[in-house]
Amino acid sequence: MTARSRGFTETTQGRLRRLNLATSLPPIVVAAAVLLYIDTHTWWHVIVLAPGVGAALVAFERWTANDLDRVALPCAILAGVVWPLGVLLTGSPNAYWGICSVGSLSLRVLRRRRGLAAAGLFTYVAAVGAARLLVQHDDVRGVLLRYVLIPTALTVVVTVLTVLGERFYDLIRELEQTREREAELAVVRERVRFASDLHDIQGHTLHVVKLKIALAQKLVLRDADRAEKELRETYALVSDTIIQTKELAYAQRRLNLSAELENAKNLFEAAGIRVRVTRQAEVDAGASELLGQVLRETTTNILRHARATQVQITLSETGITIVNDGVTGDHLPELRGLSTLRQRVTSDGGELTVRQEDARFVTAAVFPPARTAAAPATAREDDR
Repeated sequence: MTARSRGFTETTQGRLRRLNLATSLPPIVVAAAVLLYIDTHTWWHVIVLAPGVGAALVAFERWTANDLDRVALPCAILAGVVWPLGVLLTGSPNAYWGICSVGSLSLRVLRRRRGLAAAGLFTYVAAVGAARLLVQHDDVRGVLLRYVLIPTALTVVVTVLTVLGERFYDLIRELEQTREREAELAVVRERVRFASDLHDIQGHTLHVVKLKIALAQKLVLRDADRAEKELRETYALVSDTIIQTKELAYAQRRLNLSAELENAKNLFEAAGIRVRVTRQAEVDAGASELLGQVLRETTTNILRHARATQVQITLSETGITIVNDGVTGDHLPELRGLSTLRQRVTSDGGELTVRQEDARFVTAAVFPPARTAAAPATAREDDR
């Protein structure tokens, strides 16, 4: 558990325990005083019985403060001694109250064999109560009822209630830990999203800059004006990337599918690849951003991994499909960017598929019709 999680858990549990202390301690003190008054018949009875009451009150206060470990053993020993003294010396049937309280609360201190310890507590209360028969032979039924049955039964009830109370605090702790884990997962997901967007922006741009600089190098001697144009476009592209990176850092970046489509066509043309764009419908703004990311990542992959001569881009009512030729190899390459986008598309209710058909590579991102809700449009083609 992280330090932050511990802080949340301790704060919540601390408030509940303090509330428990404020609401339960006063009636417990009154009950202890009443029992002590009932069982006290002379002044020295107070000396014998008071330590058990004090041990029970101290144990309860430390339990509400979640600090019982330090005082559990001495309080249990003190209360455990008071019970046989009350049975044999003062004839106090309520002297079990101290060991009942301390014993049930102290079970949480044990890491193992709590059931065995609880059974030992019940047996001790019953056995010590039965020892009253050593000094009171004439009323066996009364002894068994007042010193054995009632103390043991109430000890069992108090122990069960204490265990339930501890389980309640455990549930609070688990809920707080779950909330903290969900917050941490949300941070991780946001970091992954940020890294993916940063990869989309800068990885894509750097690859395009590389192509344009290579083209400018070829043109610098035979077509200086064209080379200068390519360098100007490269400069503008780098400047635009800087702006996009700032927008990403301040959560202001939004992809535009139309702009990405135009950018993809320009890049393919610069690389000597023939592009055909078919528009069957316009996609709503919600799907447009993710589809723009798919198009941008796919464009980068085609330029980087394929020897394409033609690319077909189809916009439909439900998504986008990009098909290119020039596939090398019999197996799909490892496309980490698209793998990350697949998770994002799926979480948004869509589906991203990547497959190889003969010598063609097909990337398709599809959303349900209810998700896109786009207005119908007349299909048109743009050949370049």
